[in-house]
Amino acid sequence: MGKDDFRCIECNEKAAELHRDYSNGILKITICESCQKPVDKYIEYDPVIILIDAILCKTQAFRHILFNTRLNIHWKLCVFSLLCEAYLRWSMLHGSEQSSDPADIIRYTKEWEFYGMFGLAALELSAFCGGVLCFLWVVVCCLQGETMELCLLLRALLLSCYGKVLLIPAVIWEHDYSPLCLGLIKLFVLTSNSQAIRVILNSRRRLSLMAVCVGLLSETCVAQACKKLSWSIQDMLTF
Repeated sequence: MGKDDFRCIECNEKAAELHRDYSNGILKITICESCQKPVDKYIEYDPVIILIDAILCKTQAFRHILFNTRLNIHWKLCVFSLLCEAYLRWSMLHGSEQSSDPADIIRYTKEWEFYGMFGLAALELSAFCGGVLCFLWVVVCCLQGETMELCLLLRALLLSCYGKVLLIPAVIWEHDYSPLCLGLIKLFVLTSNSQAIRVILNSRRRLSLMAVCVGLLSETCVAQACKKLSWSIQDMLTF
């Protein structure tokens, strides 16, 4: 990161550095000129503490992760989350059905259905991110006349989907996939998305909530369209 790429986690003002290195390995945290507080106290914290604060959706933790770290695992995290979501959908579709013959054609049909579920999950995520970015571009850039870093915002959206990792226990321990459990995970992910938008744009909560609602609406429309298309194809194959 270059000069003035860092942000104070307390007041969101730009900072040239997070700490200064002195001789004998002594580090001194930089004090923000605006709020007179440490620019980033989390550089001394254990990653577990940072993760807990991020789960609690603390603004300071989000600013530390999004502005003051070089965490570039958003694409890997995205693919991993999509794989878990695709497996859950695929498992819910087939239940406990099993094929006794490893060479059975039904087994390969189910495998292709898993790929289809992965593609559907990826399409829904793309619709969500696209809806959020388009809405914010219209409001922030067109109506308010301000600038917006789309790449940084996309990275924030993907990183804030880390809540989907909570699907892993359901995959490992073969949870019953109760709607309440999946609904709570979805709510947590949307809350994290809203907080990430708010931190990146330094905006009010109302704007971030509206953006998430638009993204969710886009995702729902795409999901319903894909479902109707699937039913139409099945009807054609039946006749």
